[in-house]
Amino acid sequence: MRQQTTSHILMVRPANFAFNEETAANNAFQSRDGNMNAVEMRQSAVREFDEFVKKLRDAGVNVIVADDSPEPAKPDAVFPNNWDTFHQEGFVVTYPMFAPTRRRERREEVIEEILQQGFSSKNRIHLEGSEADSRFLEGTGSIIFDHQNRLAYACLSPRTDANLLEDLCQKIGYQKVVFHAVDSNGQDIYHTNVMMALGETFVVICLDSVRDLQERKMLEEKFAATGKEIVDISLEQMGAFAGNMLQVRNTAGETILVMSEQAYRSLTPLQIKTLESHTKLLYSPIETIETYGGGSARCMMAEVFLPKEV
Repeated sequence: MRQQTTSHILMVRPANFAFNEETAANNAFQSRDGNMNAVEMRQSAVREFDEFVKKLRDAGVNVIVADDSPEPAKPDAVFPNNWDTFHQEGFVVTYPMFAPTRRRERREEVIEEILQQGFSSKNRIHLEGSEADSRFLEGTGSIIFDHQNRLAYACLSPRTDANLLEDLCQKIGYQKVVFHAVDSNGQDIYHTNVMMALGETFVVICLDSVRDLQERKMLEEKFAATGKEIVDISLEQMGAFAGNMLQVRNTAGETILVMSEQAYRSLTPLQIKTLESHTKLLYSPIETIETYGGGSARCMMAEVFLPKEV
């Protein structure tokens, strides 16, 4: 049976976390409030990262930590889910990135580090060549995979190209489900994973961000057909990264929905109760990373579904 969740997670410990001007061009979740200087920002991000990793490991999740290389500087290296995916069939996919500074994050030594843990890869899919045509698809930032039903959900944006998504889906045997989503200012949501998180039996989604009612109906029908209970979050909750969650599994086989402390505190008691009826919850404070990086807990975790070598 195909798995929706994994107990193996790749995370990258940041060496030079910083506010990235290039990504700020279309990431409305980033802000520069001036409360921290560059050194404080870097140190705070590392502290948040280390605490987050400890919480995951204490919960029984296998976290593979790769160290970011100091040179060249990669301000967003803490978000590895955008440049690689590791699939159950043995595919390793590398993705085209919108920001030139983020393309430096695609490091073969990180992939090697995964394979050295006893995982097997039979096929590499390189999509990064489309950067030359300014066409982008940023991993599980752009795509929410329903692995059980072989679906690939994506809201289209400057960072999520429909033709590239179709190309990937044909290569890995998935069906694309595309739609459009905007924030409270009517601006395209830059990544699908800030407005939607898919679990084994539920989906957290900001339906208000999907303004086209036909698209919204199509999504609701997909979720009903695939047995996902909808936990609908508001635009304000989405702004607190309540859509940026990831369900993982621990070594005991229990599922855990992972999120930031800010995301957890934005949820209503009823939403928490609903989610807890499906899965355990885990949260960690990552405010520096959220504020200046414009990404949250899900962005920091790249799932490793690769088969183990026999």
